Amino acid sequence: MLGIILIFAVVAVIVFIIITARQPAEFRVTRTTTISAPAAAIFPHVNTLQKWHAWSPWAKLDPNATTTFDGPESGIGAVMGWAGNNKVGVGSMTITDSRPDEYIQFRLDFQKHFKGTNSAEFTFQADSGQTKVTWTMTGRNDFIGKAMGLIMNCDKMVGGQFEKGLMNLKSVVEALA
Repeated sequence: MLGIILIFAVVAVIVFIIITARQPAEFRVTRTTTISAPAAAIFPHVNTLQKWHAWSPWAKLDPNATTTFDGPESGIGAVMGWAGNNKVGVGSMTITDSRPDEYIQFRLDFQKHFKGTNSAEFTFQADSGQTKVTWTMTGRNDFIGKAMGLIMNCDKMVGGQFEKGLMNLKSVVEALA
């Protein structure tokens, strides 16, 4: 009987490893909203990292998180670091590309809870007197990331936060317009 249980356990582990290994190596999470304002009114709220606290969904998850800033106030080279509770972890983001009213790209470096480096970007596209804002994050899954993807839906978790953030950004910008 013990032999049969051991065989089933070994088979289950092998099946888990095979299924995990076959998961996609890359991931992409993207969300879009339309804001009733020109890109020029929205862009500074994303390109100036000190303004993120007003709309970032992660700022709401841990209002006591510590935030640091380095480099220029906005644009390429601007850096924001954070250290917070288990919902926000520890990390930093650096603006690596910035084209006024069109595009901003970030390098995200996570140190805690899950170590990793991902890319994020915002695009701003005029749309009938409004602006379509798209927030995207891409990265690579290692074996542990693939295994976590079997248990948790990263697109729903992170995508849900992106949706909240975009709605918060919309509220902030439209209140000022």
